[in-house]
Amino acid sequence: MFIVHVFIHVKEDCIEAFKAATIENAKNSINEPGIARFDFVEQQDDPTRFVLVEVYRTADDPAKHKETAHYQKWRDTVADMMAEPRSAIKFYNVHPDDEGWD
Repeated sequence: MFIVHVFIHVKEDCIEAFKAATIENAKNSINEPGIARFDFVEQQDDPTRFVLVEVYRTADDPAKHKETAHYQKWRDTVADMMAEPRSAIKFYNVHPDDEGWD
């Protein structure tokens, strides 16, 4: 598994619109064959901060995800909602093993 945590800080007046666009993207993303999980979480003490937890089956699958219409729509929709550029950290799975994600 190839895991990406995407850290996002949005403008305060864009929170609800950002959530709606990101939920739509997440619902479509989880149906991609290369995605095992696609979680969207909001920081408890700062509602302008979010994390996407994207679990891909292979290291090639994030690039395939970025080619989808729903990702491109999300990227374009939320671009002006960002308070700062989003950042990401990439991980390899340790536990459970890869079969434990299904």
